[in-house]
Amino acid sequence: MVTNLLKFLKNRNIKKTFSMKTTLFILFALFTGLVVAAQEKKLNIVVIGAHPDDCDLDAGGTAILYAQMGHNVMFVSLTNGDAGHYNTGGGALAKIRMAEAEEAGKRFGVKYVVLDNHDGELMPNLNVRLQVIRLIRQWNADVVIGPRPYDYHPDHRNTAIIVQDAAYLVIVPNVAPDVPPLKVNPVFLYSQDRFKKPLPFSPDIAVDITAVNDKKFYAITAHKSQVFEWLPWTSGSLDKVPKGDKERIEWVEKRYTQPVTAQERESLVKWYGKEKGDAVKTVETFEICEYGKQPDDDLVRKLFPMIGK
Repeated sequence: MVTNLLKFLKNRNIKKTFSMKTTLFILFALFTGLVVAAQEKKLNIVVIGAHPDDCDLDAGGTAILYAQMGHNVMFVSLTNGDAGHYNTGGGALAKIRMAEAEEAGKRFGVKYVVLDNHDGELMPNLNVRLQVIRLIRQWNADVVIGPRPYDYHPDHRNTAIIVQDAAYLVIVPNVAPDVPPLKVNPVFLYSQDRFKKPLPFSPDIAVDITAVNDKKFYAITAHKSQVFEWLPWTSGSLDKVPKGDKERIEWVEKRYTQPVTAQERESLVKWYGKEKGDAVKTVETFEICEYGKQPDDDLVRKLFPMIGK
């Protein structure tokens, strides 16, 4: 672009009109603009879960921080959630879950995609794998976040397998050839869980979400059929759900916010420094998957620009 401008100035004989100082100023301004534009490249983040509300709980605070910085985030639920209730199911429940996901997406500031696969029946087959490959490519993902394959729910475990199976194939041209392959493999990450066997979660990357934790749980309460009905019913606490909107949000936040562990604190100190890291009250952490691009610390900071802020 700079070379073209020089040719333009020469061809138009601009030197006779503008002084050299003016010409240099124009070139400097142009170069500065290019640098700023490069620094402001928007990141494309995909978070994948088995059900509508999984992405929200796993990475909702981080998603809000990305969205506030102008980056592009897509939540993907691999099933339509049509089994997750005690007195409603099938197509009627799927419509409810879709509407709740749409509202949650608005609150988070993300795009929310719900695939039409049955809840409780998700299998890591070729059809679903291709669905995921296409979505990751269409979003031109820099980062893909999903669950680990160690979980109580088969849909969660199978979601992890599906994402792992897609991790390399997103760059293979002859797989799903109707969508151009990615030129660079994204960084694939696991979202946090508390399961210890066969391997405990490793908090390689830690994000301070203290400032947006309230917003995260306000957004999560868009999934009314889940956080106020289905999940309390499964835990025998349906009678403890408050009636008022404010009290409900506070109840859900208290119910699902976990204290910062020693390992998470260590990761926070690494990424934010001791003073800031020790002050963090709420965190979301991620483990680097070995199947995608392997980031060094510099790349992690570029992909998580909210770290250290």
